[in-house]
Amino acid sequence: MKKLIRVTTSDISLELLLKGQLRFLSQYYEVVGVSANTGLLSGVAKREGIRTIELSMRREISLRRDLACLLHLIWMFRRERPFIVHANTPKGSLLAMMAAMVCRVPHRLYTVTGLRYQGAEGMGRKLLKTMERITCFCATKVIPEGKGVRHTLLADHITSKPLKVIHYGNINGIDTSHFSEEACPKSRQEVRRTLGIDDDIFTFVFIGRIVRDKGMDELATAMIRLLNAGYRCSLILVGWFENEQDRITEDHEYFFKYSEHVKYVGYQKDVRPYLAAADALVFPSYREGFPHVPLEAGAMGLPAIVTDINGCNEIVIDGVNGRIIPPRQAEALYDMMARFMEHPDEVASMASKARSMITDRYEHDDVMQALLKMYQELG
Repeated sequence: MKKLIRVTTSDISLELLLKGQLRFLSQYYEVVGVSANTGLLSGVAKREGIRTIELSMRREISLRRDLACLLHLIWMFRRERPFIVHANTPKGSLLAMMAAMVCRVPHRLYTVTGLRYQGAEGMGRKLLKTMERITCFCATKVIPEGKGVRHTLLADHITSKPLKVIHYGNINGIDTSHFSEEACPKSRQEVRRTLGIDDDIFTFVFIGRIVRDKGMDELATAMIRLLNAGYRCSLILVGWFENEQDRITEDHEYFFKYSEHVKYVGYQKDVRPYLAAADALVFPSYREGFPHVPLEAGAMGLPAIVTDINGCNEIVIDGVNGRIIPPRQAEALYDMMARFMEHPDEVASMASKARSMITDRYEHDDVMQALLKMYQELG
């Protein structure tokens, strides 16, 4: 059986983004998962039925640590002798593609899930662009996660290699039998009662990293303004704060953690109860490749407010299953959140279409079959 090594920067990506994929592929390949270990790696190995290898790797740039990680990967690939190395997170992909090229791995696949340089400026932007170009150069196949990513790669002259989106996009699709109202372990009423949210309170939900790049400063600004204007609303906040350069302001972090109108529940392995308890998803990110959260929310029947960025503007059709606003604009976010509360019939209409928009295009099994076909075409 040919060996496939899947590399990500963090085990969180293996845990969340690739759930079920590694187990599916292990029917056809000897699959090995490689990433840094935040405590989830052994659980991923058990759930997916694969072997995992811990790698000391961090998202931020550090020449000394990154060189050590690169040498470790070269040693590992020489020992493992994989047929395919497939990577998808920026730092993990750069190092994995370089190491795999040095080791002459026959097939080096890079799935572009997001372009970090889009949120940077000056020398930082140039450096991140260069890193993307190096990653694509070292890869034998570059897979854009969605049409928007493909367009950006071409427009910014990152690579001249053939670019083909798998199925309708997204790295893993979504198991709509799992993400459904019927499969949710707790009812809407039960979750809202536990969180202390009254039935008549319009409730938004956000899921993800609580950082500036996800539009969280704008979300805090919009929420504070809505509350000051007398709107009866709350926000369920599912995710984790990160202490890095992308940290939100101290005032906004305090608001999210301690406001009685924000129900901060931290990182959750199962987000379905919180989606079930909400009336709409709010996802004001600055950049994405092809985000998973709007897929999960849509499968649970939630309309979404998203920004006009890659992925989001493919999942949401404006006015059909949600609304699209410009990124980085707290005023536009405030206006749309207020509109959702002021026009319940419109929200109900979008909610009624949300699930079918996902099941028709992003079912997990369909994405897996398309991914397998792509692998098998390699030889």
